Amino acid sequence: MSEPFDLITFGRVSADIYPLEVGVPLEHVKTFGKFLGGSATNVAVAAARYGRRSAVITRTGNDPFGTFIHESLRELGVDDRFVSAVDGPPTPVTFCEIFPPDDFPLYFYRYPIAPDLLVQADELDLDAIRQARIFWATVTGLCTEPSRSAHQAAWHARGRAPLTVLDLDWRPMFWPNAEEGHRVVDQALEHVTVAVGNREECEVAVGESDPERAAEALLDKGVELAIVKQGPKGVLGRTRDERVEVPPVPVDVVNGLGAGDAFGGALCHGLLAGWPLERILRFANTAGAIVASRLECSTAMPHEAEVDELLAGHLPLVPGQQPAETR
Repeated sequence: MSEPFDLITFGRVSADIYPLEVGVPLEHVKTFGKFLGGSATNVAVAAARYGRRSAVITRTGNDPFGTFIHESLRELGVDDRFVSAVDGPPTPVTFCEIFPPDDFPLYFYRYPIAPDLLVQADELDLDAIRQARIFWATVTGLCTEPSRSAHQAAWHARGRAPLTVLDLDWRPMFWPNAEEGHRVVDQALEHVTVAVGNREECEVAVGESDPERAAEALLDKGVELAIVKQGPKGVLGRTRDERVEVPPVPVDVVNGLGAGDAFGGALCHGLLAGWPLERILRFANTAGAIVASRLECSTAMPHEAEVDELLAGHLPLVPGQQPAETR
């Protein structure tokens, strides 16, 4: 039997086609860069940056962008054994616009259905999922079948084991309505021990946007650790016995889209290391801020030394800096 993974994530993958021109509407952009993307995929990359053995469960189209996904995962240290191709739907591409400090419209091309939503329950390596030290899933993966049933199979295999994480990652364009999202997420919370989301995502999940009430509602669902990201107001972490709130980290924001995924990968690293909750949240918040100060997402994920250096105040911060919002 092979060594268990530190982290297995389950969810979106894409080729991110991001403009290399800041402050330019998409219709006028002339130069683009191509990067590995997708929230669950980015979290796996971020954890790999800290030396964690990570893998992602997802699917691509049977096309050149699918090949790009495999090559990029391997280059960035993420195991791609659970990434398979499907005939028909193409590998998703995602475009964005970059208007710092806080406007980054996203355009998802996932039609007629994204391959990462076509993962079947009988394709899963349930032993690997059961043995993984952290299993990370996202709300997006619950928006339709067969992905929804595959998630349920994965959670049943783990039996609400410690460090079973749900990223509340609410993308309304993938759902028929918020009511359906609330119903499905409410059921999903019965299977996880850690929930992470911003205030809007918490409102969909538990009907509360106030950070304190949202965290309390998540704990009432049986979650052991509730993390509510508050953008420029920092991050709140709650367990039944502990409350920690950390302030934002000011940086010169370039692109805030990858900050939440950087936060997620750093959160996994801290949980695996067994750090105190305050250290985990400060480290994760700082990792998110670093990525917000960079253009891309996956390839922008920092190494531990970079995060520690900024935490220690050794990295210069430029004038005009803004608190990074880890969405």
